[in-house]
Amino acid sequence: MDDPETVSAPDCPDDHPLLFARVLDGVGAGRPLEWAEARKWQPSQPGEVLWVHLCRNRPGVMEWLEQLDIPEPTRELLVSDRTRPRAFREGNTLVATLRGINFNPGAEPEDMLSMQLWCDGTRLLTLRRLPLQTPRRVLAMIDRREAGPTDAGALITELTEAMINRMNRSIVDMNEHIDELEEAEADDDAEEMLEKIAIIRRNCLGLKRHMGPMHEALEAISKYAPPWFEEHDRREIAESIDRLRRYLEDLDISKESAVVLMDDIRGRSIARNEQATYLLTIVAGIFLPLGFITGLLGINVGGMPGVDDGDAFWIVVALCAGILAVQLALFWKWKWL
Repeated sequence: MDDPETVSAPDCPDDHPLLFARVLDGVGAGRPLEWAEARKWQPSQPGEVLWVHLCRNRPGVMEWLEQLDIPEPTRELLVSDRTRPRAFREGNTLVATLRGINFNPGAEPEDMLSMQLWCDGTRLLTLRRLPLQTPRRVLAMIDRREAGPTDAGALITELTEAMINRMNRSIVDMNEHIDELEEAEADDDAEEMLEKIAIIRRNCLGLKRHMGPMHEALEAISKYAPPWFEEHDRREIAESIDRLRRYLEDLDISKESAVVLMDDIRGRSIARNEQATYLLTIVAGIFLPLGFITGLLGINVGGMPGVDDGDAFWIVVALCAGILAVQLALFWKWKWL
C-alpha cells in the first residue's frame, strides 16, 4: 500500500499550488484571494493577516517561498516528506510540522497526515500533500463569519485545537470497540475477536507514535513562539497540550484494556480446550477396562468360558455394569467428576 504522504492529492490544481487564501479582517471574517493576488499581497491596514493554504508538491511553491526570503533549509522543510512533528522559532517567524488523523476514505486511524506551517505574524502559510479536513473546518468558520480567528496567533491555535479534537474521535471509536468486545459472549469466535483486538492495539501504537512528538511540538510553540503570538494564544496552546496529554493517557488505557481483554479471551479459550481434553480423558478412563474385558472375551481361541452358556452374555453385561459403577464411585471419591 502506498504511503499516505507520497501520493498526490486529487484536489490539487494542476497549474498552481493554491488551495485557498483568505485575508483576515481582524474581527473573525475574511475575504478570498486568487493565487496571483496572494503572491503580491501586502497589508493595507493594521491587523490584516493573510492565510494561504497550499498543496506543497505543486509548481510555484518553492519560488514563492524564496520570494518571501525564507531561508533555504526552512524552505526544504516546508515542502519535504519528513513529517515528524516539530516546531521552532526562526527570528520573528514560527515554523512547525503538525500531524492529524487521516479521515479520508479507506484510511486507517494510524495513517497520519502532515501539515507544515510558517508564520511571521502577518502571513500564515500552511502546506499539505493529501486532503486535510482541519483547515477546511477553520475556513468554514471564517467564511460564515461566526467568530473565526482574528489574528495569526488565534488562527494557529484554532488549527491545532481542531486537529487535536479530531484525534479524540478515533480514540473514542477504539474505546467503543473494546467495550463491545468486552460485552461479547464467551462462545463467540475467539480468533475473530483476537484479530480485532490486534488491530486496536496497532492503532493505539500508531497514534501514540505520532501524538508523542506532536505533544513536544506544541510545547515548543508555547515556549518559543515570537512576540506576535500573544499571551492568550499561549494559554490556548497550553489547553491543547493538556488535552493531548489526556488523549495519550487514554491511549495507554485503551492499550492496557486491549491486552487484558486479549489475555482473558485466550484464557477462556485455553480453559475450554482443557475442559474438552479432561472430558475425553475421563471417557477414555471409563472405557479402558471395559474395552480390555470385551477384547479379552472376544478372542477366537478354544477354552473360552461361557461359549455354550445361554446366560453368559448377560453375565458379561452385568460384570461391565459393575465395573462401570465402581469406576464412577472412585472418580467421584477422587473428585475427578
